[in-house]
Amino acid sequence: MTGRQIIFDTETTGFNHDIDDRITELGCVEVIDFIPTGKELRILVNPERDIPAEVTKVTGHTWEALKGERKFADVADEFLEFIGDAALVAHNAGFDMNFVNMELKRCGRRVIEPARFIDTAAMARRKFPGAPASLDALCKRFDISLDSRTKHGALIDAYLLAEVYLELNGGREQGLGFMSKGGADETVVYTPRPPRPAPLPSRVTDEERAAHAALIGEMDGPVWTSLGLLEREAG
Repeated sequence: MTGRQIIFDTETTGFNHDIDDRITELGCVEVIDFIPTGKELRILVNPERDIPAEVTKVTGHTWEALKGERKFADVADEFLEFIGDAALVAHNAGFDMNFVNMELKRCGRRVIEPARFIDTAAMARRKFPGAPASLDALCKRFDISLDSRTKHGALIDAYLLAEVYLELNGGREQGLGFMSKGGADETVVYTPRPPRPAPLPSRVTDEERAAHAALIGEMDGPVWTSLGLLEREAG
């Protein structure tokens, strides 16, 4: 699938969207034909409840820091406007889909159809059966730097996922359809042209060939004479 897509991630207070956990952060990155355009959206959300200490260790978010932020009902329109009708790409997309749709329901908005979500974890499991499919593991597999990721921030993870998503869809050669795949050192290898069915006839005349041979004969032992190149050309 090409065109406009939104790579996104959520941070939450926990795992239970159907009980009492809430979204604390939304991070969205716009991509067109798998390449980030530079348009992004990051929203911190007041979850209207406390945040467990073990979650804070992972996300860095605390209730004290987020209680002054807008509630999801106040940011829903901004989020929906940004994503538009684009496909939504997330890692373990079911988790993010459940939380986003729970929040949309709570504030009286229409939920997003499951068909719009693309799950990169499922893509990775199909592509690499039996291998770890976490975002960290895929970043290591594709040699994507994790230096910017001290905590699980939604926007940082969305950017990392954008790189992973590109690799899962063919890597940097995706936009180079006229070329073959790159080499192991990421150099571009051009697809060789097939030979002509019949060689083109020489456009050099006999007179030109004789004049060239005469000129070479005046030189003092040119190396191509000793190698027999002139004889092969003449033949």
